[in-house]
Amino acid sequence: MTSASVLRVFVGWDSREQDAYDVAVHSLRRHASVPLTITSLKQEDLRAQDLFWRERDPLAATEFTYTRFLTPYLSGYAGQALFFDCDFLWTADVAELLALVDPGRAVSCVHHQHKPREETKMDGAIQTQYPRKNWSSLMVFNCAHPSTRELTLDAVNTQSGAYLHRMQWAADEEIGALAPTWNWLEGWCEPEPGTIPKAIHFTRGGPWFAQWRNVAFADLWLEEFERVKRATAHVEA
Repeated sequence: MTSASVLRVFVGWDSREQDAYDVAVHSLRRHASVPLTITSLKQEDLRAQDLFWRERDPLAATEFTYTRFLTPYLSGYAGQALFFDCDFLWTADVAELLALVDPGRAVSCVHHQHKPREETKMDGAIQTQYPRKNWSSLMVFNCAHPSTRELTLDAVNTQSGAYLHRMQWAADEEIGALAPTWNWLEGWCEPEPGTIPKAIHFTRGGPWFAQWRNVAFADLWLEEFERVKRATAHVEA
């Protein structure tokens, strides 16, 4: 990606987490040194456009459980695109992340060994366990890669959750590895002393839920939320 390029960013959107989404996008933009185009993956909009017709899954914890895999299609199977869940807080420049990505891979992500201890998360959603859990919560796609092109509209709408989230559409060697700091799972990853993760993921639930207001780095999220409110007030004034 050259300095003149625009990074396409797709962010999961859930009607229960508007504040989380606003903070995630604001923090990403505030730190970014590269131009961005940001698209919210709103399931109802995608259904209205006949891009997403999958039956609603009662085990899906969020409204973007499956829509995230539309990222390569929505990018025209060209160039590079970033997807991340709405419950992120960015504390560093996304350009640093892009510099670490091997352009020859189909997709790059943090290779977590995540085995949650909780039975529920967010506002009571079931906390499921499966191989490669949270690998798909932040993905940098090489949208033109032959394996990424396997994520067709039909595949996203009909393939199993295992096929999609375990990245069975790509060979193991085609899945690039990123450092955990770029998808730092609150409540699971251990922070390095004296450092702040570059992308904090409140995967269990964040300060926008009453029961998750005392999690690690909640103070940073709340500070960013205040920036969002000030920016919104300025626009509306």
